[in-house]
Amino acid sequence: MSVSNGSALRAALNGISGILVTPFDSEGGFDARPLRGIVDDAVEAGVHVLVSNGNTGEYYGLQPHEAEAAVHAAAELIAGRVPLLGGVGRSVNEAKALARASRQAGVSALMVHQPPDPFVSPRGVLRYLQEVADAADGLPLVLYLRNENIGLAAIEELCRIPQVVGVKWASPTPLVLAEAIRRTGDLDIAWIGGLAETWAAPFYAVGARGFTSGLINVLPARSVAIHRALEAADYPLALRLVAEMLPFEELRAQENNGTNVTVVKAALQLLGRDCGPTRAPSAWPLTEKAQAQLKALLQGWKLI
Repeated sequence: MSVSNGSALRAALNGISGILVTPFDSEGGFDARPLRGIVDDAVEAGVHVLVSNGNTGEYYGLQPHEAEAAVHAAAELIAGRVPLLGGVGRSVNEAKALARASRQAGVSALMVHQPPDPFVSPRGVLRYLQEVADAADGLPLVLYLRNENIGLAAIEELCRIPQVVGVKWASPTPLVLAEAIRRTGDLDIAWIGGLAETWAAPFYAVGARGFTSGLINVLPARSVAIHRALEAADYPLALRLVAEMLPFEELRAQENNGTNVTVVKAALQLLGRDCGPTRAPSAWPLTEKAQAQLKALLQGWKLI
């Protein structure tokens, strides 16, 4: 999908970007088979965009060949039913290589992870993104910002790279987000809440639309219901629905956020969709107390 014919993608980015888990088999290798049911349920529930090689997909725990296999598998399973974003990142050469592989897989766009290098400069990030854009050869780009440390001036410059169509804002700073939106008001940028359902309403209030979600692997209908309430400006309903799923996100935030993916994979095991363990340095398995809380929550949701 090129930038010029990306209107369907642009509209979908105002919806839910569901971050797929990466399943592993009993020996720890990538195993795409459990993804089929997860993908089908998410699409049928109305999730607007699916993302391979995101943080819920343990991108930083994958070897390059596994990340390539994951995006190819996701593209095959989605089969064009919804747009697919392929996450790329780490070193600039790794990001460029995965960008080319993701393009070959047939992704609709790339989601560019914020560079994790300890020596990040604003102009260096601009060069990084431009090199990825060149390797992407026309694919639209969605930026994934976990913080705004490079400054609003650099963020605005990033947004003005022609291939950039969206920004996933994963910093709990709605007022800074509002200023970024104001500075780029002349551009048709999709500003997406990158902190899942719990932060969706505050981000909506300052002009973002849509949100990321790991919950879609377990209960996509709940994510879709929250999105519909927000789109209808029914904030009381949206906040009630968020409150009901808040314990799930609180479990994911334990151990310095180290159970973020652990809770999703543990829930999938309880649902009979074993996607294997998470990889170190993620926490695995859940503590007995957290596991009991998760099981009680899923029972309360009538999923088990």
